[in-house]
Amino acid sequence: MIERAQFLNPDEEVKARLHLVFAKFRELQSARRVMRYLDRNGLSLPVRPLLGPSPHEIVWRAPDSARVLSILQNPAYAGAYVYGRRQKDPSRCRPGSLTGTVKVAIADWAVCLHAAHPGYISWEEFMANQGRLADNVFRYEAGHSGVPRKGAALLQGIAICGRCGRRMSMRYTGPTADYPVYCCRSDRDQQGSALCQEVRALAVDALVERVVLEALVPDQIAIALAAAGQLEQESHQLERQWALRVERARYEAERARRQYDAVEPENRLVARSLERAWEERLRVVEAVEQQHARWRAQEPLLIGPAERAGLQALGENLPRIWNAATTSAADRKRILRFVIREVVLDQKRIRGQVWLKIVWQTGATSEHHVQRRVHTYRDYINIDRLRQRIVELNAEHKMDAEIAAILNQEGFVAARGCAFKGENVWVLRTRWGIPTVKINGMDKNPMRWPDGSFSIQGAAAELGATPQTIFDYLARGLLAGRQLAKGQPWQIELSDEQISQLRKRVRRTKRSKKEAS
Repeated sequence: MIERAQFLNPDEEVKARLHLVFAKFRELQSARRVMRYLDRNGLSLPVRPLLGPSPHEIVWRAPDSARVLSILQNPAYAGAYVYGRRQKDPSRCRPGSLTGTVKVAIADWAVCLHAAHPGYISWEEFMANQGRLADNVFRYEAGHSGVPRKGAALLQGIAICGRCGRRMSMRYTGPTADYPVYCCRSDRDQQGSALCQEVRALAVDALVERVVLEALVPDQIAIALAAAGQLEQESHQLERQWALRVERARYEAERARRQYDAVEPENRLVARSLERAWEERLRVVEAVEQQHARWRAQEPLLIGPAERAGLQALGENLPRIWNAATTSAADRKRILRFVIREVVLDQKRIRGQVWLKIVWQTGATSEHHVQRRVHTYRDYINIDRLRQRIVELNAEHKMDAEIAAILNQEGFVAARGCAFKGENVWVLRTRWGIPTVKINGMDKNPMRWPDGSFSIQGAAAELGATPQTIFDYLARGLLAGRQLAKGQPWQIELSDEQISQLRKRVRRTKRSKKEAS
């Protein structure tokens, strides 16, 4: 009855405020966001109290979610007359109380007459609003996507399991819980079985983000101009709301003045009370005008050529807007949902890959693949190609660290999603039985190489020392040698004079160690 009475006799400000509520819900898609928008801009909501003597005057109260929901869920604003929106539930009734009423589904209303009177919105928009409100409730098992939240997962609420078709929920892993994972846990929750599948979100989100930005490239300027028009329209709407609020405050003050002027002079008590009421109304006018002035200083009413050009420049570089520090994760998700309806994920269809199908709002679909992180190389996507490449690079006398660097440059990724290192290549060579290719093939190092230079073993035998002593002489610069690559055999140049000098040095070293012992 509150909404019905208010609807039949609204003033201009009530009409404008209700129009604003419906317009912002179309834009923000959330009753809570509409409430926050009204509160941020200092806009109250009209309420007609049920208690007290009639007729009930409209009062203006701070916005809250319950009041915004009551407006969005009231069919009277859609021009409909209905009966039976609530009914008694015997299981919830308590003796001696009036509680126990429950909401009835729209299809079960006893009476529902469309177009019974002019409405603020159409019946189709009213039904769409109810669907949006129901979908905003986070119930994955019911297929509700929910409102975009502040978490890092881009596909929160619109990720669909490609194996069972259910909506996937979210969880966060890692030491600081900052690694999102899409989970299909319906089988586990309902039947106690294992998880259907889990898909790590970061690689999938990066691919979807790149696809969306590429898809919006032809429309970037149009998006920027539309954003400019929307900002300008919003400024005009807010200015209209403030103008009506100031007009209402001035009307109340003028009304109090007329009441004071109409009282007889001999009614002093009445005159004093009316004078106080008049003064209070004047103070309200002053406060509202000051609030309006502060709002205008913070919110420019018109978008000038400079601002419009700036928006257009940003539109020409949409990725900069997407990645800007001021763009929150919830903002990115709202942008994404304007163009994408849902994304189907399946990481068990193809080995080492996540298969995904993007369902666009237009009804079109596109399929993509992304390499996923695996725990073992048995699930690696291109294990045969990786093995062949390691064999080829090893045959070119490349050492493990060099092979790892080349694999990283060519786009290969290690099993756990990290870059290749020399240790990874060594493990794979050992597992696959690929020996390091030396300058003498697979044979042991000879005492002397074909060019006359000595190997480590040959130099040690020639000088009567151990191989470790030869390595020590190379490090100290007493011997000169070279390697074709790090890890390849040493080729050491020794002259007759060097051999004679170093033999004496080795003998002295051995004698001094023997005497010391």
